Amino acid sequence: MTVTVYDTGVLIAADRSERATWAEHCVRLQAGLVPLVPATVVAQASRSERQVQLRRFLRGCEIARFDESAAHRAGALLGKARTSDVVDASVVELAARTGGDIVTTDPADIRRLVAATGKRIALQVR
Repeated sequence: MTVTVYDTGVLIAADRSERATWAEHCVRLQAGLVPLVPATVVAQASRSERQVQLRRFLRGCEIARFDESAAHRAGALLGKARTSDVVDASVVELAARTGGDIVTTDPADIRRLVAATGKRIALQVR
């Protein structure tokens, strides 16, 4: 299996205990695949210490740092795509850098950013 990168919508679905999201996540974990989540995505989804399901879901993920280099790459991507959502850009930047696929609930914006990378990045729309 390939690397998988989650967007914010996936974390929100997990926090809401959506069965399909949890089932797909468990399949990945059982296959030995640890999904990646940019730190920016965690920041966008995290609203309270009481989000027990979110924190439980994230225990099965690797949180990817959003350092200065990633920030510059995401910014360049935003410029190419002529869009402004830094969180979406961080998802696409991470997928492009790791050769990963993206699980998203926001395919329109993500597709625009993917197109700007010039790379083949598969999307799984939830």
